[in-house]
Amino acid sequence: MYEKDGDRYFVVDGHVHFWDARPENRNRFGEGFIKCFYDYHRNLGPPEYEWTLEEFEKYPAERMIHDLFEVGYDDKAIMQPTYLRDFFPGGFNTTEQDAELAEQHPDRFIVNGSFDPRDGQLGLEQLERLADRYHLQGVKLYTAEWKGRSRGWKLNDLWAERYLEKCQELGIRNIHVHKGPTIWPLDRDAFDVADVDGAASDFPELNFIVEHCGLPRLEDFCWIATQEPNVYAGLAVAIPFIHTRPRYFAQVIGELLYWIGEERIMFASDYAIWQPKWLVEKFVDFQIPDDMQGELGTLTTDVKRKILGLNAARLYGIEVPEGMDIAAPEQHVAIGSEPVSPVS
Repeated sequence: MYEKDGDRYFVVDGHVHFWDARPENRNRFGEGFIKCFYDYHRNLGPPEYEWTLEEFEKYPAERMIHDLFEVGYDDKAIMQPTYLRDFFPGGFNTTEQDAELAEQHPDRFIVNGSFDPRDGQLGLEQLERLADRYHLQGVKLYTAEWKGRSRGWKLNDLWAERYLEKCQELGIRNIHVHKGPTIWPLDRDAFDVADVDGAASDFPELNFIVEHCGLPRLEDFCWIATQEPNVYAGLAVAIPFIHTRPRYFAQVIGELLYWIGEERIMFASDYAIWQPKWLVEKFVDFQIPDDMQGELGTLTTDVKRKILGLNAARLYGIEVPEGMDIAAPEQHVAIGSEPVSPVS
């Protein structure tokens, strides 16, 4: 929890990882992948939070707990797995790895699963086992992940639709999809946001949280999300620009508020690329510059509360401390649509 000037903020960190990118668990593609992550880490964050590459490749559980919950302000953190076994034979960041840490720290983490529709029927059975073992509420999908000769897949592929149907059947309501900047050596276009459109229309009972809010395709994301009331914006990768490019971040957050409203934007640190401590502090202090407010508006304390934690708490059924919740207003009306109730 974060408190400043008498205002309290319940923080749900919507996108964290506990990865293993050590040299013994990677090939040359894995090496390039983690070094690309590391470039984001060094170039977008304050220098006092910079790690060495060795620290970044594999950090101890104790450090993660310290950074998120002791000096950081997270009340809850959602672990988002990314398997990448073609690059990291033992798995980069698997559900099982995440769950082992989460079980040591009850009430701190929510563990999400994952699926890859290229695994066919066997993958569906594995998803069922994961859902049963870990009581999954969500999955994290990486549509650009390599598998053999395949260099990606789409949400509207036939097998992907079968997996989304299975999620619906299993009560897995929150579908987190990486639709943001590419990471070497993955293909940029395999992260294109366009396939979210049909999936969100076909599965209105599911929530599609587009991680990284589609960057660098923000405009495409906004035009899709304004038509699809079950599409949400995750701020991982976008929010660190609050430090290096504050006017750019103002443009991003302003566009999201204009198109989809304050109830469908979710904070995420993307730990261990960045840490929630400085992100939360800078976001609470941030305001859209005066000369941009005429078009983009302002960030109120209540809007910041929703983005930092209340929106994610609603999707995941997280109990919010008494007196800290805000009654959700009527759903933001998408252009060309009738008002609808929020998906939860």
